[in-house]
Amino acid sequence: MAHPLLAETPFARVTATLSDIIDFGATPYGHRRVIHITGGRVTGERLEGTILDGGADWQIGRADGAADIHARYSFVTDDGAHVLVDSRGLRHGPPEVLATLARGEAVDPARYFFRTLCRFETGAERYGWLNRTMAIATGRRLPNGVELDLYEIF
Repeated sequence: MAHPLLAETPFARVTATLSDIIDFGATPYGHRRVIHITGGRVTGERLEGTILDGGADWQIGRADGAADIHARYSFVTDDGAHVLVDSRGLRHGPPEVLATLARGEAVDPARYFFRTLCRFETGAERYGWLNRTMAIATGRRLPNGVELDLYEIF
């Protein structure tokens, strides 16, 4: 019996605003950076909400130039439900492209790889389906934020 093929459908767009980078320097695990998530929006056919201040992306800069991403943040839906997002991923690209991103300049997202896997958690019964949802996101870095297009996978 064959394994089922993965399928995806557009799910939501996340546009998050970020604070300045807190640089912890080289640690035993790599170059640690923390970027606080200060706000933004989640928009989609089944979901609309406002990202709350207080989340963060705990990045590790690896020796090969890639960034391991681990963002945890929350949003409140327009009808008042609280949702937690756990997003883990990877960003890499040519050194000159990554240097341009590090300066806060706009770069065509086709010039670098930025993908995350998102999981959700909520106690709101009407959004209970989120607790069983996984989404793959394609991302792009903005001068003061990030934009992710999420695709629900089946």
